Amino acid sequence: MKLSQALSRIAPSRTAAMMDRAFELKAAGKDIVSLSVGEPDFATPAHVIAATKAALDAGETKYTAVSGTQRLREAAALHFARDLGVVVPASQTMVSAGGKQAIFHALLATIDPGDEVLIPAPWWVSYPEIVRFAGGTVVPLETTPAGGYRISAAQLEAAITPKTSWLLLNSPGNPTGSVYSAEELRALGGVLAQHPQIMVMSDDIYAPLRYLPGRHATIAAVCPELAPRVLTVSGLSKSHAMTGFRIGLAAGPEWLIKAMGKLQSHSSGNPSSISQAAAVAALEGPQDFLVEWCAIMRRRRDRVVAGINAIPGLSTPSPDGAFYCLVDASTHIARFGDDEALCLHLLDHGVAVVAASAFGGHDGFRISFAASEAQLDEAVHRIAGALS
Repeated sequence: MKLSQALSRIAPSRTAAMMDRAFELKAAGKDIVSLSVGEPDFATPAHVIAATKAALDAGETKYTAVSGTQRLREAAALHFARDLGVVVPASQTMVSAGGKQAIFHALLATIDPGDEVLIPAPWWVSYPEIVRFAGGTVVPLETTPAGGYRISAAQLEAAITPKTSWLLLNSPGNPTGSVYSAEELRALGGVLAQHPQIMVMSDDIYAPLRYLPGRHATIAAVCPELAPRVLTVSGLSKSHAMTGFRIGLAAGPEWLIKAMGKLQSHSSGNPSSISQAAAVAALEGPQDFLVEWCAIMRRRRDRVVAGINAIPGLSTPSPDGAFYCLVDASTHIARFGDDEALCLHLLDHGVAVVAASAFGGHDGFRISFAASEAQLDEAVHRIAGALS
């Protein structure tokens, strides 16, 4: 009896592990403020719930096309054009069981052993694990708070080798909330134009949650000459509070979309038919509530940033998007040994956060401020008490 070598190359998701641990402690009766999970606390919009019920009543409970219903793929094309400026036909979109599945299939379909994948660090926990599972080599591009947790064109150029196959971008980013401007993306695009073998994945799932003026910028729209080798990933989990529906969306070159569909036909088949009907309503229905939700998240951000920066030995920049703060706790690490031990100490004091090392960072932790102001205030109070 043995496990595969591919499985041995990856580690379990540490964000999921902390979330599960918080659930266990809550079930055991312990009072835990959980700021570990990347999930909006808003209710799913009423028109989406109504569409879900209508689909059930109409008997839409059968298989659909593997890559999504034609109606949803057309709605996805509408979304990419309207919200991200990426104009593609429905045939260049696909629907998956969450954005993570789209990323998994895209990388598995294109990476051979030894291929190098450039990933700005800190990164979303699953990026490097998926690359390693596919047999690729992770090449971290270190970023800093002073640089807004964004890579530069010079840094990108210096990291490229003949083995480089992908650059993964996430804007707004998890866990840092970093946001690339159109000018910064054009500079990166200028480098990539000289290296036609490199694919680009642009994970824009947090695009509606940005706190800067102006329109969201994504590389396929800003650098249309690169569009034939860009996969843009989106979804409804973060923007429309539909995490449990498990719907991801992707737009890219048709050859890659077909390859992803080929894998999906054997891994899971079509996403839930009911969830797809709900997603159509989410994409085609009213979007005005997103402005209010973003304003609420901005207020929460300001509250958490002020509270954390008031605690001796902790600091965090103000994120430009998403709903995360990456907290520097380096002055406290010597007391605990590492940031994982620090997070367990905070959990003992009733707050669940995730160690920065889980994201390729160090000496700190990530806070999700997708929680009520009362919960956030209590969490900051408990963190201050735990470190005092």
